[in-house]
Parts: sequence; structure tokens; C-alpha cells
Amino acid sequence: MKFNHEEENNFSITRYESMLRSNDVKFFDSDEFESIIHHYLENGKIAKAKKAISLGLSQHPSSVNLKLLQVEVLVFEDRLEKADTLLAQLHAIEPENEEIYIQKANILSKQNEHFKAIELLNTALGFTNDEADVYSLIGMEYLFMDDFENAKTNFMRCLEADDQDYSALYNIIYCFDFLEQHEEAIEYLNMFLNKNPYCEVAWHQVGKQYFDLKEYEKALAAFDFAIISDEYFIGAYLEKGKVLEKLKRYNEAIENYRITLELDDPTSFALLRIGKCFEKLGNDDLAIQHYSKTVHEDPLLDKGWIAITDYYVRKRNYQKALYYTNKAINIDGENVLYWKRYAKINNKLAFFEEAERGYRKALELGNYELETWLNRSDILRFLGESDAAVQNLYQAIEFYPENAEVQYRLAGLHYERQDHEKGEYHIRKALELDYEYHIVLEELFEKVFNLTLVKNIISEYKTD
Repeated sequence: MKFNHEEENNFSITRYESMLRSNDVKFFDSDEFESIIHHYLENGKIAKAKKAISLGLSQHPSSVNLKLLQVEVLVFEDRLEKADTLLAQLHAIEPENEEIYIQKANILSKQNEHFKAIELLNTALGFTNDEADVYSLIGMEYLFMDDFENAKTNFMRCLEADDQDYSALYNIIYCFDFLEQHEEAIEYLNMFLNKNPYCEVAWHQVGKQYFDLKEYEKALAAFDFAIISDEYFIGAYLEKGKVLEKLKRYNEAIENYRITLELDDPTSFALLRIGKCFEKLGNDDLAIQHYSKTVHEDPLLDKGWIAITDYYVRKRNYQKALYYTNKAINIDGENVLYWKRYAKINNKLAFFEEAERGYRKALELGNYELETWLNRSDILRFLGESDAAVQNLYQAIEFYPENAEVQYRLAGLHYERQDHEKGEYHIRKALELDYEYHIVLEELFEKVFNLTLVKNIISEYKTD
């Protein structure tokens, strides 16, 4: 009875782990040790890999491949000097072993010596039987340097050497996308599809390019071809659903999203999109039902909570909107999108202290939008905290030094506090920036606007 390669590996691993449990040392050939070590490295079990390397070298002290695996672990642990020394010894033994150059390049890459790493990888090309892997490594080095053109070229060479290397295909498209070369990406993918007409990944990527170009009918055709190539390709159904939404074909979009739920465990994205489609169709009950399923499936998905909250805001049911916003904040109190909604909803409900807290929290979390500063200052003034309102607006000036709305509010607040000198400074600054916006002063600070001295200043800036 013959065993396939995977069965042999599993047998070796089982036998090896049995040996460890029994402390009964058994002999393994160097190839078996390599397979065992690769198994542990691929599964992130570094300590077990190191133990296997140690035992392997005790049985096969002259094995270059085992020592190269030792180098790989040393590089992973950032013990670069020791790895470099060991590589120098191995190079003296096997100067034409491409893995020596690859590992040395890995060390140089970690030291940000990407050009030197590429030189060594080019040397490795002269010795390797696996050009695809080396071209991929060269492509990654260029990516580290943000050289997307050269990265793209090398990933293309990788794909030429191995047309099943879909990670290289994804990297090529990543480079095209970064360079905003959508037309060129489509041209390249079509060329690839001429040789590989049933490559679902390539069709999927063609569809995404057409989607970015807003050519939705062409995108739809591409996703259909991806599905023909692989009827279980969940990503193609999801993208097709997005296109159908753009085309306002909501029932068809729902059908495609539902297929993904049948093919695999429900995803919060698909549930959310189904909810959005039902809302567009005017089926509020099913929309809310799917939004609720979305947050149940993934409570950390902010888009789910936002969808429910915004739905109730649109319906002007602010109490329910606030209920769901509070639930979201209890799960993730550091999400600025939740606090912005918390502030706006409380403002609508005339819960001004809570609204101010929401805007303050949004600012603390780095939301420096002009609207946040302005709304907070208006609420602080309403609450009788003019000092805090002024301080808030001076902070806003740091981000919006040339904004007239901020200046008019500061002018109004200073005049209300009888500080006419500062009031005049800010109203003149505001009028210089935008005369027409003095309506802000009229709407928010009517008494200040009607002061004779203020009207006289405004009249100075009036142009016929």
C-alpha cells in the first residue's frame, strides 16, 4: 500500500509526537524532520519547531536544510546576527543553494536594506527551480519601498512562472489599484483570462475594476463569469449584490446576498446589505429584522448599529434611535461614530447636557469636524457656560483659522460678556473672511446684532 505525501507527513508527525510523549528517542531521516518542522512553523508553533530542529540536528548535524530552518527561526526571533553568522558558514558549504540567498535577503529586508535584499534575490534566481517564489519575494521588497511599478512587474513574472499563484494576482491588482490604473488592470486581466478562461479570481477582479469605474453592467457580466467558473465563490455573489444595488435592482441583490448565507455561515455584511435593500424597497419590518440579525451576528460591526440608529432617525423616532446608540456605546465606548449620533439625537430630544457630553467625547476621540465644534459651543452657550463655549471655539480656531462661522460666534459671545474689544476684533475678522455670513450673528445673537456699534462695524464692510 502506497501513502501519498500528505499521509506520510501526518504519519511522521504522529510518530514524532509519540516519541516525545514516551521519551523514547527514535530515528527520523532529515526529510522527515524538515516536514515536521515545516508543519510546526506553518501552524505558528515556534517552540515545537525549535525542539524539532534541535533533535534533527542532533541526528543529522551536517544537514544544510535543517540549519536553514534554524536560520528561519532565528530571523523570526530577530536574532539576526546569529542567523547571519550561520548563513556565512552555510554559504561556504553550498554557495549555489538559493535558500541561503533568500534567508540573507530576509535579514537585509528586516534591516530596511531592500535594494541589497533584491540583489541577493536576483542571485537566487540563478540557482532556483522555483522562480515564482523568488519573483514574489522581489515584488514584496519593492512594495516595502512603495515602488509599485517594479513590484507589479515582478508579481507578473511570478504569475508567468506559476499561473495558479493567486496571491501574486491579488498583489498585481493591488499595485494597479494603488496607481489608479483601472483600465490597464482590466487589459492585463483580460490577457490573463485568454490563457485561463475559467479563473474565477481573475473574473472577480475584472468585475471589481469595472465597479470602480462605475461601469456596472460590465461589472455584472464579469461577476456572472466568476460564478460560472465557481458556483460556490461567495465573494462573487457579494460583489454582484453590490452592483445590483447600484442598478437599483434590489430584489435581485437580495437573492445574491441570500445565496452567500446558504453557502456558508451568515456574514454580518450580507445581512446588513439585505437590510439596506429591504429598506430601499420600503419593507421596514424586514429591514429592521436584518439589521438586528447583523448586530447579533457581529456586535462589533459599527455599520450595523449605525444602520439601525439612522433608520430610526429618518423615521424621527429619536427615542428608539437613542436606545440603540446607547447599546452600541456600551459595546464600544471608543467609537466616535456612535458618540456623534448620541450627541445629535440627544440634541433633537432637547437633552442638551447629554448632547454636550456626546460632542465633547467625539472631540476627545479625535473628531475635529467643524460641525462638532460649532454644535458644542452653541449648546454650551444655551446651558449658560459661555466660558467653556469660548474656550471650545478657540480650540476650533486651531483647526479652522480662516472660518467665518467660528469668528462670528466668538464675536457674539464676547459682546454678550461685555468684552467689546475682543468682540470687535472677532467681528472684523469674520467680516473680512465672509461678509454674507453675518446672518449667523443675526440668527444666534439677535441682541448683539441689534447693537448700534455692531451695526456700524457691519456697515463698514458692506459693498454695493
